[in-house]
Amino acid sequence: MDVRFFSSAFCEPCMSTRAVLAEAVRLVPAAHVEELDVARHSAQAEAAGIRSTPTVVVLDDSQREVFRAEGAPTLQQVLVALAKAV
Repeated sequence: MDVRFFSSAFCEPCMSTRAVLAEAVRLVPAAHVEELDVARHSAQAEAAGIRSTPTVVVLDDSQREVFRAEGAPTLQQVLVALAKAV
């Protein structure tokens, strides 16, 4: 299961999102988080329909989106999304 975390350099909620995702990976080691700065990865952000940061997208093994959070997600939201991705 993949987690795409779209962030930006001066995004304060991105800092709390990093902490939530780090804890989620600690609890679910099979999860893989990829952080993409929207300024450096603008094509990927545009393709994913990213309108604001932070945005977290959870993909299942078929790379289908099962969860999207615009804004900082809670740990519970991320864990439920990871369960849906299995």
